[in-house]
Amino acid sequence: MGKHVVGAKIDTDYLVVGAGLAGMAFTDALLTHSDSTITLVDRRHAPGGHWIDAYPFVKLHQPSAFYGVESVRLGQDTIDTHGLNAGFYEQAGVDELRAYFARVLQRHFLPTGRVTFFGCTDYERTDDGSHRFVSRLSGEKHDVTVRRKVVDTTYLEGQIPATSAPPFEVADGVRCVAAGEVTRITERPERYAVIGAGKTALDTCIWLLTNGVSADSICWVKPREGWWLNRRFFQPLTMLADFYAGSGLQMQEMAQAPSVKDLLLRLEMAEFLLRVDPSVMPTMLHGAISSEPEMALLRQISDVVRMGRVRRISHGRMQLDTGEVDMPTNTVYIHCAAQGLAQPPLRPIFETDRVTVQPTVWGFASHQMELLGVAEALVTSDDDKNRMCRPIHYWDQPGDYLDAFLALMASRRSFDAYPELAAWVQTSRLNPLARLGEHMNEPSVLATTKQIQKFGGAAAQNLLKLRDPIE
Repeated sequence: MGKHVVGAKIDTDYLVVGAGLAGMAFTDALLTHSDSTITLVDRRHAPGGHWIDAYPFVKLHQPSAFYGVESVRLGQDTIDTHGLNAGFYEQAGVDELRAYFARVLQRHFLPTGRVTFFGCTDYERTDDGSHRFVSRLSGEKHDVTVRRKVVDTTYLEGQIPATSAPPFEVADGVRCVAAGEVTRITERPERYAVIGAGKTALDTCIWLLTNGVSADSICWVKPREGWWLNRRFFQPLTMLADFYAGSGLQMQEMAQAPSVKDLLLRLEMAEFLLRVDPSVMPTMLHGAISSEPEMALLRQISDVVRMGRVRRISHGRMQLDTGEVDMPTNTVYIHCAAQGLAQPPLRPIFETDRVTVQPTVWGFASHQMELLGVAEALVTSDDDKNRMCRPIHYWDQPGDYLDAFLALMASRRSFDAYPELAAWVQTSRLNPLARLGEHMNEPSVLATTKQIQKFGGAAAQNLLKLRDPIE
């Protein structure tokens, strides 16, 4: 073992642990709304969080316009003219996202002289409560004096297939690869077995199909079925009226549905929610966005295994929770199964010496993460910040979606006591509805406003009933 080299002591207002979206957005807000100094550390070599490790064909599931940090636009706000996203606003791919976060750091953060970045670095909190971080490359150790707070963006960090071993046993000689490795296959297998039911598995199936793999050559192992939000209702700029219509639609159905199941089916009838297999009632709702063309493509895969989770793969056989499946020996198994985002116990976001970043409402992550930084900069009392920004779990089951929507409805009222914060929310580039005023005279927008006024109060009351208990 090499020695730890003692580096210079560092004094900083904020120590931000993690340079993914959350850490970058929080730092961006502090730069804009305070005169604080920020030290940003990450175990990866560059900013971007999980995008650094992501599979090469991944894209945002939302339009680029809603993603990134407030001060630096992502993308060109163009509408795609071909492919499965034709007719919708652009979605950045992984290469663009990595370049974007590098640009934010190099051209926006570092030139201020108020941000310092340390990559390939592990943060440590010592037994006496002091702070340090250690270089993974050199062993250099920095003791840090934090004048304000540590901002922990890793509290909810989960696992992704790219950096996690398969959560099942794989016999020697069986070809099992993570999603990204499928792009480097040089010997065509007899069969592809995609294992997982989340966005990684969906993306992998779509990538195989759009690259000429026959649907008959794909086996999709799905431990659960999921609901997907329809991308048509999550478009910016010229299509913002449809986004707003989705809000009204949700409130109307939430006000009238007698059960959670009925609510989900109503939203599916209205095409707000999508599912790949209409014959299977989903038990998963992560808030990921897909589209009707993608659903139609995925329905071409007829070999779908629903026997729970994979437990072991041996030559010619998969063992699952409730049965076994014979497979060709020359099968490539694509591991898209991982824990995903963690769900530890909720804790207050704002504390005396710490900010623990967690989601707070139904909505896009970029706006929420930047809002936490703005609240930290503009609001003095941690109690007031916590009243406005109450943590919720990341979505997993349909009931989590109801919780998130209730939190959104409550949060809108909580900003009234802080006009400067409320003004930021109303004008933020990352707030999907910030530019709705440009469309207020459109007939559909006027109709949606009346719909929300009619059903908003009843929706909130009925959601509380539906949530306790969930059917």
